[in-house]
Amino acid sequence: MQSLSIAATGMMAQQLNVEVISNNIANMSTSGFKRQRAEFQDLLYQNLRRVGTNSSDAGTIVPAGVQIGMGVKVASVNRIMTQGNLDNTENKLDLAIQGRGYFRVELPSGEDAYTRAGSFQISPDGQLVTADGYTLAPGINIPPEATDITISRDGQVQVTLPGETASQVVGQIELASFANEAGLDPLGDNLFIETAASGAPNIGIPANDGIGSVLQGFLETANVNAVSEITTLITAQRAYEMNAKVITASDEMMSVTSNMK
Repeated sequence: MQSLSIAATGMMAQQLNVEVISNNIANMSTSGFKRQRAEFQDLLYQNLRRVGTNSSDAGTIVPAGVQIGMGVKVASVNRIMTQGNLDNTENKLDLAIQGRGYFRVELPSGEDAYTRAGSFQISPDGQLVTADGYTLAPGINIPPEATDITISRDGQVQVTLPGETASQVVGQIELASFANEAGLDPLGDNLFIETAASGAPNIGIPANDGIGSVLQGFLETANVNAVSEITTLITAQRAYEMNAKVITASDEMMSVTSNMK
C-alpha cells in the first residue's frame, strides 16, 4: 500500500515547512533579516493507464489516463527579499538601506561578505565595523577627535572636528547589488556571500544606478509578518495532522486485509 510512503513524504515536507516558519518567527527582531518560504513539488507518477494510448483497434485514444502520484518533495527554500520597515534609532552609526543593495564587509579570511544589518560601531583604530568587528569596505577611518558624524543618502561620510565649522569628507560608503539576491549563500551573523547563482556583485554609490540609498539613524527591521507566519504555521500543522491520519487509516486497512481468512 503506497499511501503509507506517500503520506510520509507529506509529513516530512510539512516538518521542514514548520522549521522554516519557526526560523522566521525566531528572527522577527533580527535587523535586516529576510524571511524564507518553502516551495514544494510533486514526485514522479506511476502510470497505471497512460494517457493518449490507443484503447482499441479502431484507433480510439484514452482521453484521461490513470496516474498515481508518489508524494511531495521540497523544491527549494526561497528567501523573500522585500524591504523591511525602517526603525528610527537616533544612533548616528546605525544605517539602513532603502531599496536594493548590501553593505560590503571584509571577513578575517580576506573574503567579502554582504549584509543588510547596518548596526555599525567604531573600532579602536577608528574603522567602521560590524558588531563582530568586521570592517566595512572600503575602509572608513573616523578621527578620534571627531565631534559629529554625518552620512548622506548617497553614502558620503563627513565628520566635524573641534574648532572647525566646515565638515570634512573622510570616506564613501559603497553598496553591492546582485542580479539574483535569493542566490546569496547565508553564513549566519546576518552575512551572505556571493555564489554562482547570485552572480557577481555590482559595486556602486548609493542612490545611483538603481542602488538604494543610505539612511543614517535608522535600522531595517526583519520583513517577517507575525500574523502571516502564525497563519502559515497553523496551515502546516493541519496538513501534518492530515498526513498522519492517512498513515493511521492505511495501517488500519492493511490490518483488516491481513486478518482476513
